[in-house]
Parts: sequence; structure tokens; C-alpha cells
Amino acid sequence: MPKAKSKIQINNRRASHDYEFLESYDAGIVLVGTEIKSLRAGRASLQDAYCYFSGGELYLKGMNIATYLQGSWGAHEPLRERKLLLTRRELRHLAAAVKQKGLTIVAVRVYIAENGYAKVHIALAKGKKEYDKRAAIKEKDIRREMERG
Repeated sequence: MPKAKSKIQINNRRASHDYEFLESYDAGIVLVGTEIKSLRAGRASLQDAYCYFSGGELYLKGMNIATYLQGSWGAHEPLRERKLLLTRRELRHLAAAVKQKGLTIVAVRVYIAENGYAKVHIALAKGKKEYDKRAAIKEKDIRREMERG
């Protein structure tokens, strides 16, 4: 019997403002101790989260998962680096893309998949310039005005 779809979704709203997404992937995340319980409670933040390569593996840095209040001796460190799980082909592709100037990998959202595992939606992104940000805000305002009337 499949589990009910979880409504837990932690978004990084700032990422879409600061970056232009080129490609996106869903990656598994290695969690320890009480991290999954805190994540299911929605007590996480992706505010300054980004990904980097170390030893041919992809790690997520800057993601804050708050300590679980009911936990005792198995408490986790909130800002530790977490390993992301992708296929070898995806890792090679991302590693080659990141070597290009101006490209980075950002965490866009964290969610609980239908099978109960925690997943991170990451994107290969290019930083926006200040004038690109202003144009995006202006375009959003125009769209909002047209919907109103």
C-alpha cells in the first residue's frame, strides 16, 4: 500500500530571484539521527544552501535542519554538510558543468517523496545580474496587473 503524499516542502525562494535555472535534478540526501524527524516537522531552511564537489561526490552545504526537540542523545548538528545521492552519469555531467565559469548548483527545495524518503530538488544555475533581477520583477508586476483587470 503506497504512503500518503507528504505536504512537507521547504522552498528556497531566494534562489529563483538570484539565479537562472538551466537544468534541474532530484537527489536523495543522506540524513543521520533525528534529522528526518525535524524535516518531517518542517523545521529546516535552505536560505544559503549550495552544492559542491569533494572527492567525486556532491555535498550540500548551508542547509539548516533544526535540532529535534524530543531527541535525546542522538541529536544532530544543524548545519553539517550532507551528501547528495545521484547517479554516476548525473554527477559527471554536473561536475563538468560546474567547471565552466559562472555556473553553480543550488538547492531549490526539500520534500518528502511518496516512498517516504527525503529528496532535494537541485538546479544547475547561472547567477543573474542586477539588471536581470530588475527586469524579472518588472515582468512579474506587469503580469500581476494584467490578471487583476
